[in-house]
Amino acid sequence: MNVLAAETAWRFTLLGYQLGLAHPWYLASMALAMLLGGLAFAIALNRRARIAKSIPSRLVTLTPGVSIVLPALQSSLYLLGLLCFGFALGQPQCGSHSELTKRRGIDVVVALDASRSMLARDVQPSRLDRAKLELTTLLDELKGDRVAVVAFAGDAFIQCPLTSDYSAAKMFLRAIDPESMPQGGTNIGAALLLSRQLLDSADRGAKDKVVVLISDGEDLEGEINEGVDAMKEANVKVLALGIGSETGEPIPILNKRNELVGYKKDENGATVMTRLDRAGLERIAEATGGQFFYQPKSVAMGDVVQIIDKMQKSELESRLTVKYAEMFQPFVAAGLAFFLFAFLVVPSWRRRLS
Repeated sequence: MNVLAAETAWRFTLLGYQLGLAHPWYLASMALAMLLGGLAFAIALNRRARIAKSIPSRLVTLTPGVSIVLPALQSSLYLLGLLCFGFALGQPQCGSHSELTKRRGIDVVVALDASRSMLARDVQPSRLDRAKLELTTLLDELKGDRVAVVAFAGDAFIQCPLTSDYSAAKMFLRAIDPESMPQGGTNIGAALLLSRQLLDSADRGAKDKVVVLISDGEDLEGEINEGVDAMKEANVKVLALGIGSETGEPIPILNKRNELVGYKKDENGATVMTRLDRAGLERIAEATGGQFFYQPKSVAMGDVVQIIDKMQKSELESRLTVKYAEMFQPFVAAGLAFFLFAFLVVPSWRRRLS
């Protein structure tokens, strides 16, 4: 049962039995069924009244096709069927038992490059937007693994701690913006070091751990060796995903309305060009026993997910949950039976005698 259903469910005890409705708001459909049943009865009575006006009352009962009993019976059966279906939609439950639920997976830290070079548009709509698309694809494909997000530019910080709440991770992801980074530049080494700290401090850490590095690979701070050594020491594989082109692209300058107003220039007035450092990312991946991925025209995260799925899963969480026995099936069966009986009822004598 999901969280919303648990919050809206009705629970009560009757004669010592725990009863409940998982979706009580669906009982409103029973009111609609009553309305339709009342309408059917009103139509039958109105038909009877109209015929009585044109035929003497002593002859009405002898007139074929004007029975009120058969239409009323058929309408009642349809009504009972709809009531059963409406109650079944409420998902009635009877009895409960406790069950130990275990969740297995690995710990995944995504180190996302949020430097200004990621604003380059050699990958549409931009390198950063493509990186966010790759990360969203990862979050959509993970199955029980815990994920954290480390954003970095000139320095690194934890954007989202380790969690299995992928919706929350996506919310934190949307907030990443190069304009909000406290320090300019690119420091892949700092991102790797912080990722190592995050994994080491994890509660009930997984046996297999991995860092997914999403970057154009340009490192301006020179701390990569320290970061790689930290990964090797902790036996953490780095799966590096390259974003951008190797031909070079100017770094755009955007205003508050996200409109292009120029390109970044160096101290000599020359336009700064940014390129994918494929060789640098490959060295990081190979040194840690990981792999490098690059798909300039499509999403590469699918290959990353396949590797993660093959890693050894550990028990990350266990909790005691209450399971309720579902009892909607008898009401569905009863509803179908009422509909079948209603279909077999001939609502007029004329059809039965013909």
